[in-house]
Amino acid sequence: MTVPRITVRNLHADLAAAVEHFAADTADVERSRARVEAALADGRAHYGINTGFGALANKRVPDDQLATLQRNLLLSHAVGVGDPVPPEVTRLMLGLKVVSLGLGYSGVSLPVFRRLVEFDRRNLLPVVPSRGSVGASGDLAPLAHLCLPLIGLGEFWDDDRRGRVPAADALRAHDLPPVPLAAKDGLALINGTQLMAAYGAWVLERCSRLVDHFDLAAAMSLEALQGSIKPFDARVHAVRPHPGHGAVAANVRLLLRESEILESHRNCGKVQDPYCLRCVPQVHGASRDALAYASGVLETEINGVTDNPLVFARDGAGGGSDLADIVSGGNFHGQPLALALDFAAIALAEYASISERRIYLLLEGHDGLPRLLMRETGLNSGFMIPQYTAAALVSENKVLCHPASVDSIPTSLGQEDHVSMGSVSAVKLLMVLKNVETVLAIELLTAAQALDYRLPLRPGRGVEAAHRRIREVTHHREADYLFQDDLRRVGELTEGRALLEAAGSGGQSG
Repeated sequence: MTVPRITVRNLHADLAAAVEHFAADTADVERSRARVEAALADGRAHYGINTGFGALANKRVPDDQLATLQRNLLLSHAVGVGDPVPPEVTRLMLGLKVVSLGLGYSGVSLPVFRRLVEFDRRNLLPVVPSRGSVGASGDLAPLAHLCLPLIGLGEFWDDDRRGRVPAADALRAHDLPPVPLAAKDGLALINGTQLMAAYGAWVLERCSRLVDHFDLAAAMSLEALQGSIKPFDARVHAVRPHPGHGAVAANVRLLLRESEILESHRNCGKVQDPYCLRCVPQVHGASRDALAYASGVLETEINGVTDNPLVFARDGAGGGSDLADIVSGGNFHGQPLALALDFAAIALAEYASISERRIYLLLEGHDGLPRLLMRETGLNSGFMIPQYTAAALVSENKVLCHPASVDSIPTSLGQEDHVSMGSVSAVKLLMVLKNVETVLAIELLTAAQALDYRLPLRPGRGVEAAHRRIREVTHHREADYLFQDDLRRVGELTEGRALLEAAGSGGQSG
């Protein structure tokens, strides 16, 4: 049976299918476990099976203490700190751990594997602190917390994902006794990049919609500011054929079809627009391409194995040597993800950076728009302060986009002398995403206000449909009010594809 491939764009459905596949077919897990059992019987030392870990790799552990060794591994490594990983990201961590173990290169015992599958099926999500991983040897501390409930320790989220329940109590409620750990189990559970990968996959899945939303916001601002469509001419991008350029330009052209606003100023004599309008294809396109690269790295990672040592149980997998069947390597090292997630954060931040410049431009009173987008300013501040918020978030992103991957601090008494810090890349990537999503909502709300002043002229069909959809949850304002309510409503519109679907149908009709 073919293993389902997990993609970023269809992340949740693909991951669910992969988990179900491995729940139904444990043959690879059983084969790799049989190889571990054979290693235990051959009398030799095998790292992570009957030895200590990290700097203690040369210490042999007696057979009668191997179960204690694995339990101690979870206990000693569960020293994560900080705010908990968001439950939606933890769910991905759990599913990705099941998939990695299910591929059959970790030698995990079948009862442990099945219990993780059971946690996933019953939506039992452990509470995992977000800090403590250095992104090499895997996400050790976070994964130890993820797996503590297997032995009755740690905590689960309650049903509404706001409170916490001791793992022992939750297990009793579900009639699930703790599972004893066998040789290699503890190491297989905590080695891996599932924290980094879960954060990255969750963010990049959202980015698959976000990039189109920013193109839409730019098109709305372009219409409101009576900008030129000439920089979006397909010929411009054909002679510098970066994929993102062409995709963004095509999106904007589609959104601006049948625009009465464009026709109204076609011969106005304006030579060039500011860069935040004229260079939308180049800036948005570069970020789109960068995020596509990061998504490719993530897809390789989440469909692979990041354990150590690796257990090769299939014919020929060990290169014809029994001694090569259990191989110590470095697949746990998070460098591929650390670099990609740092890159993704920079790409995301640039969307907000150019968006804030368009917000600022909308407030300046160009081409008949009232300054600050209200007629009676002085008494009212208008849309002045939402731009402050955008500016603050853009500035914060500049700090968050310092690459974590350029740092390394040796651990394990120097045995682990170069680490990726990819967990830091991952955690701050989510922070950048949240800032960027807020800036997007501010631009959409601001551009909608500005477009109201262009009536009765109609914008492009796609822009008009998006504007109408935004006005279903907000209103035009001529007096100060609580902006945060409208920002929340617009933000909710961009969580799915409702706004894009409205704009797409508007752009393609008629």
